[in-house]
Amino acid sequence: MKKILLATIILLIIVTSLVKNSTKEIEDQTFSLNENIRTLKSELGDLILEYNYLSAPEKLIEYQSQYFQNDLKKIDIKKMKKIILINNNLETTDFKIKTNNNE
Repeated sequence: MKKILLATIILLIIVTSLVKNSTKEIEDQTFSLNENIRTLKSELGDLILEYNYLSAPEKLIEYQSQYFQNDLKKIDIKKMKKIILINNNLETTDFKIKTNNNE
């Protein structure tokens, strides 16, 4: 009877230590992943703020007037040409403009 009780206690101690070790490993992995997610979320927030700030139309117009003044001019996209190098010769072609009705 004492042998069975002693074997049961030893078995419970071994099982408990195995479960505890595996749980600790899982907790360490979870902590590491959460830290990685936290830094990525912070970086994503910064990038979204930067994108929204820099791509706002008002900011783009402000940058144009601040840095380029009259250097930038509006042109009709239909007048733009595509430059292609064929056999060491430059050739220009029109862009194909796709609309909902065409192509």
